[in-house]
Amino acid sequence: MHIQGNPAPAQHQPTVWILASPHSGDNTQLMALAEALGWPFEVKRMVYRKREELLRFLGLATLAGVNAAKSSPLSPPWPDAVICAGRGAEAVAFWIRKHGNPSLRIIFVGTPWNDPKHFDLVITTPQYGLSDEPNILHNMLPVHGVTPARLEAEAARWASRLAHLPKPHLAVLVGGSSGPYIFTSEAAARLGREASRMAAETGGSVLVTTSARTPVPVADALAAALSAPAFMFRWSRNAEDNPFHAFLGLADHIIVTADSISMLAEACATGRPVSLFDIEQGPYAMRAEEGSKESLPPIHARGRTLDATAFRLLMNHAPVRWSRDLRVVHRQLVQSGLANWLGDEPARARAPMEAGLGRAVTRIRALFDI
Repeated sequence: MHIQGNPAPAQHQPTVWILASPHSGDNTQLMALAEALGWPFEVKRMVYRKREELLRFLGLATLAGVNAAKSSPLSPPWPDAVICAGRGAEAVAFWIRKHGNPSLRIIFVGTPWNDPKHFDLVITTPQYGLSDEPNILHNMLPVHGVTPARLEAEAARWASRLAHLPKPHLAVLVGGSSGPYIFTSEAAARLGREASRMAAETGGSVLVTTSARTPVPVADALAAALSAPAFMFRWSRNAEDNPFHAFLGLADHIIVTADSISMLAEACATGRPVSLFDIEQGPYAMRAEEGSKESLPPIHARGRTLDATAFRLLMNHAPVRWSRDLRVVHRQLVQSGLANWLGDEPARARAPMEAGLGRAVTRIRALFDI
């Protein structure tokens, strides 16, 4: 799919390939960067083979992990830059540089599996714990495409469809299990009850949207627990009209499940009060002191999965850049007054937070002396 950026001036503009990620939160960032640059760009959708993860350890310039029949073609004319996220994209970007354009600039969003020195620019956030290096840009939250104009337009477009719901509106943005944290149906029911209680106290209503990572049983449990007037949108890849940005624009208060740093960034961009919902409780809670090395639960512990336990092992014992610690971001948001934990003293409305998008665009342009 070819997407043209803003009209080009007379001088040559670099061309860009976006290596789309399997994760929608990553793609939100990639598209925001491409659109803000205003250069011609093309989205390349990659489908990876099973066991592709094994290739990451080798750091090779290879397409061996790509299912070519189901992926976008990679052929001339080669781009001047690749913007990518998700560790499967690393080998693809290196292959394009080796076999296509030796002068290719590779911009990676998040934290790469390979040494960051192999990338021209890494745009990262605190949960990844990367060091301060000349080619690493540290932003507090992920970049995104939320703007006041977009929120206003989307809110106006959806206002009539939600006119039957009393104000104030409480938006609830729902993610899913992430790393060592498991989002159960019990947690979803707890979220539904808490959101309904808050809406009832103000005489308002709840606007809920799930996401690509929300399991059906979790969405079902949340819907069943809602007792306040509500509108619930269940995310679908083929949905014709997603009200996510409309909900942000209409909300007077926003609850975000704390597993999603991307949705937290988008919520903070609105300037409305933002509350974090902890999808876990007890010794597994996300609110545990950031950086603590609590004892690991046994793999067979009730309700824990092998993946969650393995991720906790990585957090506690592997090099920092091989995992992530979302608690670092949570603590910075709370300490800075940008958000609060649900149930604590509510954060107040404030000026919308800058996304760091301008800083990222400036750094990318500098790679081409623009």
